Amino acid sequence: MPRSLDGLVLAPVTDQAPGQVGTRTRFTYHERDGEIWAEYTGGDVVRGRLVGTREGDRLDFRYVQLKHDGTTSSGHCVSEVTELPDGRVRLAETWEWESQAGSGTSVAEQVEQVERVERAGVQ
Repeated sequence: MPRSLDGLVLAPVTDQAPGQVGTRTRFTYHERDGEIWAEYTGGDVVRGRLVGTREGDRLDFRYVQLKHDGTTSSGHCVSEVTELPDGRVRLAETWEWESQAGSGTSVAEQVEQVERVERAGVQ
């Protein structure tokens, strides 16, 4: 099993449809005793939360979010956790909206290490 997600920051590697999470969205994950939760914000999302469970390399969670236009939406996601060759974490996600029509797949990768270096002015 890859390492804990606790304290890691991840972001989608590509943008989804307008009004959904995208490359500017940041997810801060927490994990304890098989429980997984995160806060997220950025792009079209003002505030989002997810909560669920982790069993081995599989995450199963529900998410809810508030967008800048004042609308809310919610859904269900199952993710497979893997570790990239450089040690960062990747989530391969299969999701489905429950509050509206739509489903799909996406990939999120750990970005925290890269962003800390960029903020420090190192390239």
